[in-house]
Amino acid sequence: MTRPGGVWQNWGRSATVRPVRVERPRSPEGVQRAVKAAVSQGLTVKAVGASHSFTGIAVAPGVLLELDDLQGLVSADAASGRVTLLGGTRLHRIPGLLRHYGLAMENLGDIDRQSISGAISTGTHGTGTDFGGIATQVRGLTLITAEGEFLRIDETHNPELLPAAALGLGALGIIVEVTLQCVPAFILQAIDEPAPLDDVLASVHERAVAHDHFEFYWFPHTEVALTKTQTRLPESARRLPLPRLGKWVDETLLSNGVYRVVCAAAQAVPAITPRFNRLAVQLTGDREYTDRSHTVLTQRRTVRFREMEYALPVDQLVPAFRELQQLIADRGWRIEFPIEVRFAAADDLWLSTASGRASAYVAVHRYWRADPREYFEAVEQIMLQHGGRPHWGKLHTLGAEQLRERYPRFDDFVALRDRLDPERLFGNRHLERILGA
Repeated sequence: MTRPGGVWQNWGRSATVRPVRVERPRSPEGVQRAVKAAVSQGLTVKAVGASHSFTGIAVAPGVLLELDDLQGLVSADAASGRVTLLGGTRLHRIPGLLRHYGLAMENLGDIDRQSISGAISTGTHGTGTDFGGIATQVRGLTLITAEGEFLRIDETHNPELLPAAALGLGALGIIVEVTLQCVPAFILQAIDEPAPLDDVLASVHERAVAHDHFEFYWFPHTEVALTKTQTRLPESARRLPLPRLGKWVDETLLSNGVYRVVCAAAQAVPAITPRFNRLAVQLTGDREYTDRSHTVLTQRRTVRFREMEYALPVDQLVPAFRELQQLIADRGWRIEFPIEVRFAAADDLWLSTASGRASAYVAVHRYWRADPREYFEAVEQIMLQHGGRPHWGKLHTLGAEQLRERYPRFDDFVALRDRLDPERLFGNRHLERILGA
């Protein structure tokens, strides 16, 4: 978001810049005009949606395009399930836009504040061994190129570019429209329950395959995993949503309000962290309900944090997780945020963290006022030893040479970038680090 005085900060307060100019285009043609103006003035240009990436991927030292006004439905076809949205449309608005057509997005991550273009460009994903990240739902998109032209990419227009552009890191152009393959609206039956961590790790692959969506959280300093399993049901299924008061207590009072106070207090007195984590496990994570898919898949999070997440080959999850447990114990750290484990199917997108392999994701967090570097860098070494790939929108230390080793199509993507943006109009220091100059 842009603050008074023209300074932009991301949500996690981990990236800041004062751009030369901020513009708020209200149409694809407005984006085109802004790009052409930046070129004529010798300025770089970057678009931001909800500023939810923790890295510097959206930092815009030249012209910053805020896409808050580039939202809405362009077209929808209930029969085919194809839906085209303006690039700045926030994920949390999409269910309302689709309801009239009886459609839903196939899968979502657990946060829905991002824009659709930002979510696909950084590899945002949910969980489920049969489902890919949000970018795998893309069937077409329209870019404004470095030449200020509209470039349509779909099955009939430049189809060979879709596996690169659907998850393009903001390096190929500015996305002004996205076409998604949606599915008939559906209901999810959700069961959240605690289980012994050792039991969950021993059966984690069976649990993941047995359910449409499975994930678990582990609060360090406890021996309990909070599991979340969800089963897809037709839209006609009976809804049994959480009682309003119970949901408010769980998600607003405990998960956000009380948790914010404890995280802040733990910065001054780290010794309270293990006791609070044990209490959190006792008070949350034991409920059953049935509701619309987007209501179950997403959560409201207001406690500000910073995050690192790595995608591992699924067979490396348990050994990597065990090493992470041991690391925390050996270092004597007091970690206030839970560690999250999710799953995704293999896909064929060039820079997807699940490209060519079924993946398990391990995410670690710290409260935003805590310095995460020692913890994150130590965890990162474990993930790298187990074949990990970092989430593009979350903190990591890797550069182009290390990333090249982890993506078979990395050089193909760089060559496409060279072709579409040879002067690096859409570049910044972060992209130079991860893709090369």
